[in-house]
Amino acid sequence: MQKTKGVTHPYIVRNPKICGGAPIIKGTRIRVIDIAIEYERLGMTPDEILEAHPHIQLKQVHNALSFYYENRESIDNEIQARLKDIDDFQKEYETMLPK
Repeated sequence: MQKTKGVTHPYIVRNPKICGGAPIIKGTRIRVIDIAIEYERLGMTPDEILEAHPHIQLKQVHNALSFYYENRESIDNEIQARLKDIDDFQKEYETMLPK
């Protein structure tokens, strides 16, 4: 269970052996960052997120989103860093791709 800014997140845990210690939904390998991307960037509703991950519950989705909003700056920075890495990779290997 994670606790941030005085709020308890009973469905969010960290384990250095799972997903590199990233915050995940307890009992799964679904990272909070994945839920945040689906909700914020892909525009999925919580119900659509449940359809994509039928082994989790709505309360877990909401808890993951709560954790995201309380840690938004650091998670958004991680998302931006990953997008930059993808862009750099694409530029580096662009000439190898068939046209």
